Amino acid sequence: MNSRKEQLAAIDRLLTIMDELREQCPWDKKQTMESLRHLTIEETYELADAILTNDLEEIKKELGDVLLHIVFYAKIGSETNTFDIADVAQSISEKLIHRHPHIYGDVVVENEEEVKQNWEQLKLKEKGNSSVLQGVPNSLPAMIKANRIQEKVAAVGFDWEHPEQVWEKVQEELSELNVEIKNGSQERIEAEFGDLLFSMVNYARHIGVNPENALERTNTKFKKRFEYLEENTLKKGINLSDLSLKEMDVYWDESKKIYK
Repeated sequence: MNSRKEQLAAIDRLLTIMDELREQCPWDKKQTMESLRHLTIEETYELADAILTNDLEEIKKELGDVLLHIVFYAKIGSETNTFDIADVAQSISEKLIHRHPHIYGDVVVENEEEVKQNWEQLKLKEKGNSSVLQGVPNSLPAMIKANRIQEKVAAVGFDWEHPEQVWEKVQEELSELNVEIKNGSQERIEAEFGDLLFSMVNYARHIGVNPENALERTNTKFKKRFEYLEENTLKKGINLSDLSLKEMDVYWDESKKIYK
C-alpha cells in the first residue's frame, strides 16, 4: 500500500490535472455543476454495480471516476470563490468529528444502534429540521427511499421490536392485497401493493438484508439465466419465440444449475 505521503502526492497530481483540463480542454471548460449531475449519478451506479459483483479492480476504477467528479465540482466552486477541495475536506472532517462524540467526546455508546441514533439526533440539530424525514432526498429510487425512511424513523425509536412482528405485517398486507385484487379496483390494488413492498423492505431491514442489493442480485441472476436460454437455443438454430413455455423451461432449469 502507498504511504500517506504518496497518497497526498497522488491527490495533488489529480488536482493539477483538473486545473490543466479546466483551462485547456474544450469539453472540460464547458462543464457546469448542472451538466455534470447526470454523469455523476451514472458513475455512482457503475460503482454500485462493481461493488455488487465484488470486482475490486473495477471498484478501484469507478472510485477514481467518482473522485474525479468531486474534484471537478470543487474546481468549479473555486472559480467563483465559493469553496474549493480544502473546504470540502474540512467540512466533512468537522462533520465526522461532531457526529462521533463517542470517539472525539465523552459520550458512551453500547453498540452500533446507539451510534446510529446519536447520528440522526445530531443531524436534526445541525440542520434545524422539524422532521427526521426532511433529510431523505426526493429523487432517491423508491426502494432505497423506503429503506432510508425506515432507518431514520427507527433511529428515533419508531420501529417494531421483533422481526416476527414485521413478518406478521407482511402477511397482513398480502391478505389486504388479495382482497383488493378480487374486488378489481386498480387504484386500491396499486395502493395495497405499495404497502406490501414497503413492509417487505421493512422486514428486510429487520433480518439484516439490504433490499436494493438483494433485488439487484436477483436481477443479475435472472439476466444471466435468460441469456443462457437465448444463447443455447440460438446455437441449435431455434427461434426462442417458437418454443413453448415447457420447452423453454428445459433450458431454464439447466441455467439454474449454473447460475445459483
